[in-house]
Amino acid sequence: MKQTLTVLGSTGSIGCSTLDVVRRHPERYEVFALTAAQRADEMAAQVREFAPRYAVMTDPAAAKKLQALLPCGCETKVLTGTRALSEVAEAEEVDQVMAAIVGAAGLLPTLAAAKAGKRVLLANKESLVMAGPLFMDAIREGGAELLPIDSEHNAIFQSMPADYNGNLEANGIRKILLTASGGPFRGRTAAELSDVTPAQAVAHPNWSMGAKISVDSATLMNKGLELIEACFLFNCNADDVQVVVHPQSVIHSMVQYCDGSVLAQLGQPDMRTPIAYGMAWPERIEAGVESLDLFDIARLNFEAPDEVNFPCLTLAREAFQQGGTMPAVLNAANEIAVDAFLQEQIRFTSIPTLISSVMKQHQVIAADSLDVILAADEWARKTAESVLAEGTL
Repeated sequence: MKQTLTVLGSTGSIGCSTLDVVRRHPERYEVFALTAAQRADEMAAQVREFAPRYAVMTDPAAAKKLQALLPCGCETKVLTGTRALSEVAEAEEVDQVMAAIVGAAGLLPTLAAAKAGKRVLLANKESLVMAGPLFMDAIREGGAELLPIDSEHNAIFQSMPADYNGNLEANGIRKILLTASGGPFRGRTAAELSDVTPAQAVAHPNWSMGAKISVDSATLMNKGLELIEACFLFNCNADDVQVVVHPQSVIHSMVQYCDGSVLAQLGQPDMRTPIAYGMAWPERIEAGVESLDLFDIARLNFEAPDEVNFPCLTLAREAFQQGGTMPAVLNAANEIAVDAFLQEQIRFTSIPTLISSVMKQHQVIAADSLDVILAADEWARKTAESVLAEGTL
């Protein structure tokens, strides 16, 4: 039987890669729903090709435009609003949900998929950063399957024992080695970073990603968020995860065992590999990705991350260690800071300064409900906007 799929964030890079895997395996998958925020033209093309039952545009104007773009007689129903995201994620007909909405906006529909017992293909790391304990509880209580799609966490998953029970020591694991490319500014000092432009920051040397994630990679915040995500996914502490800068982005992450072994997953820097692995697990299917030519690669390099000139990784580790509402505050402040940088309101080096300022003003409380987490998120955004308005960064 075909697996039915909802793609949250279908017009983004992960969403498009997911649909390419679907395109290659029409006998295995069919699309139930596609969702996006504002890209009506791209959504119209996807609807014409994949004929989903629903297409959700969270922006009402974009939904109206999409409806006008679809041909007469098109059976896809156009929905709008954030509630519709959760509705197409938790629908009874859905088997798998690709959670690829960037940022906090992806939390609620991804939680809905978890509670409904779906196979959750998690590319939205913010769901775990903001609400890790609640999200993992929802996975367990809903009987859902959680497959990490971020290339690093997917690599860790592949390098773990098949029956990993959430206990590193009991499985003979000493450490998780989380790789990072280092981004486009690896090796630069803070002085050299002060005048970099948004165009330079989004030009990742290895990966094709959206603007927000590309900036996060450049600041090392993406690796900080991934460190938090790894701790929740694999039930470990921040000290159990070592970040390793690997500029070639060939080794996607590693697991170090007590017998001296290190298991790694290698592959091209192409998200279709972890996407296909998650969609077909425990099988493997063709993903449209060429195998590595090790002779062409020739060498692999590794170095420690520079947390002096790229302090966002340190901020993320501190947020996880403080716990409670602090990770949600970190994430929200980062989203505001990155947007301000992309709008050329602040310098690249002001991103960690803004985040740190917001974190210092926050009084941590237990993140024991969704309402508490969303309130912390809103507080952090307003506080970050206030700091921006002061014009002191």
